[in-house]
Amino acid sequence: MQKLDKIINLAVIAHVDHGKTTLVDAMLKQTHSFRDNQEEMNTDRIMDSNDLEREKGITILSKNTSIFYKGVKINIIDTPGHADFGGEVERVMNMADGALLIVDAAEGPLSQTKFVLKKALENNLKIILIINKIDRKDSRINEVLADTENLILSLANNPDTLDFPVIYAVGRDGKAYKNVPADFNAPADILPLLDQIIETIPNSHINTDKPFQMLISAFEKNGYLGKLAMGRVNQGTIKKGQFVTLLSPDQKALGNYKIEKMYINEGMNKVESDQAETGEIIYIAGVPQFKIGQTITDPQYQVALPTISITEPTLKASFGPNTSVFAKEESKFLTSREIKERLAEEVETNLGLRIEDDPNDSIRVIVSGRGELHLAILIEKLRREGYAMEVGKPEVILKKTESGWTEPFSELTVLTPQDYVGVITAELGKRRAEMKDMITDDKAGIKMIYKISERNALGLRSVLMTATKGSVSLSYLALGYESMLGTEKRQRNGVLIASESGKALSFGLDLAQKRGVTFVEPTEPVYEGQVVGFRPVEDDLEINVCKGKQLTNMRSSGNDDAIILAPAVKYSIEEALDFIEDDELIDVTPVTIRLRKKYLSKVDRVRAMRAKESRQS
Repeated sequence: MQKLDKIINLAVIAHVDHGKTTLVDAMLKQTHSFRDNQEEMNTDRIMDSNDLEREKGITILSKNTSIFYKGVKINIIDTPGHADFGGEVERVMNMADGALLIVDAAEGPLSQTKFVLKKALENNLKIILIINKIDRKDSRINEVLADTENLILSLANNPDTLDFPVIYAVGRDGKAYKNVPADFNAPADILPLLDQIIETIPNSHINTDKPFQMLISAFEKNGYLGKLAMGRVNQGTIKKGQFVTLLSPDQKALGNYKIEKMYINEGMNKVESDQAETGEIIYIAGVPQFKIGQTITDPQYQVALPTISITEPTLKASFGPNTSVFAKEESKFLTSREIKERLAEEVETNLGLRIEDDPNDSIRVIVSGRGELHLAILIEKLRREGYAMEVGKPEVILKKTESGWTEPFSELTVLTPQDYVGVITAELGKRRAEMKDMITDDKAGIKMIYKISERNALGLRSVLMTATKGSVSLSYLALGYESMLGTEKRQRNGVLIASESGKALSFGLDLAQKRGVTFVEPTEPVYEGQVVGFRPVEDDLEINVCKGKQLTNMRSSGNDDAIILAPAVKYSIEEALDFIEDDELIDVTPVTIRLRKKYLSKVDRVRAMRAKESRQS
């Protein structure tokens, strides 16, 4: 390992889809972190390494990489841009001394821009502003710069924060400029940005002669070494074979351990190292039991670093074992014990999640997260690992104070073309949202900012996506808890419920499609109580989609014309969380996602309904 005099630790922060990961790609490729013949040189979004991130086009997990430029090692921390994964941003901010704040040249600063910038300023990070995608036809470079300057001014608590450099970029093409270029097609590279980083972001490689100290910010699992504690060396030097002390946040010593192996980042790879000094981001093996937020120190210097502060979850849903007839043959893990053990393991790394036993059902567990997408990604992750489960309707987490019940509120930013302003304002009016601002721009369309309770925001995304034919963009910023606001009772239309188990047949589906939209295809197995369609009216209807044509010994009775069916509607997990009501569940297996009633038989549903009515009376 080469001897370093300067190490820069840099977080890359932005609103979702403003170009963080693409810009990091350019930095990796143009600093020759890969050989010319390596696959990564022809790969986009290198940092989005798991399947879910690539499919959804968003960063879900914070990740680390490094580049070398002019003898300086730059550790890059790529963070998520979606509000539901804000816990990933919060847990890694302490590792950085500076941040690249990336803002889309057309959309400007949005709600998550405000969130990540606020976290960066709270950690006293030095900011470099990047106006990205300046080649867009609808770019508003000067207006976006002014808006971002105003945002930084409103959040700054240190006058030095207001002195920040600006870089203009076309991240997709790997181009960065000190000034807006006259010709975007002229040859250019990412080097002006790298020069600015070295000039602006302070050196982390200091205090190497002090006792070793490191806050655990994350961990990784290794098949041979167990859990590797990951964090930035806050001060001092650490060597392989050295003894260290593990401290809890309240300064309590939890044990002394020997460092067995140690790794550092070089490009996208982890390489073994015998020594690391202040500013380096390291992975160490040898501390068997630890938690994120604890401190590893020199045994002679037992001082714990401030722990990581994570925003509390605002949404919860009940998870339980899958009781459908197909669960056993479609999954590897389906018992309550297996699900609870896996969720407990997930909470160790996913700091935005909380789990607790369901007080109403001992075999179920309540999982709390930061939003519907946060829970949907968790469910999708588990089903891909072979788990089957049943998930109930999400509920907003309420808090009781001396003055009464409170609920979480959010700042909602809506970007939409002019044509849909009416339908959006009408829907948000029904949901008791309070408009805070409305900005009209000939290029960018309409930008509306609302304050809305999270209870009233449930299901809003799917409703507006349908109403605007997918042309609306929504983003949220948590504002905290306030006194409860009334909700407008929103009655979802009724559903079609399978009255028989078996395989869906075209004849039965044709009858069902005369009464609504269907969710299953011909020959798809269904069971009694499964939700197989959606009605245009309020009441539920039981229907036999397994029904076939009656036959005689001469010919099929009825019309012999071929049956033409509309394609089945298939909901994603996030859409299903929006769709289901209190008496329904999402039936999740590795093979498919189904919707079902809590009580599968008609007799049980009637009993449950009567019991509910008697309790209410």
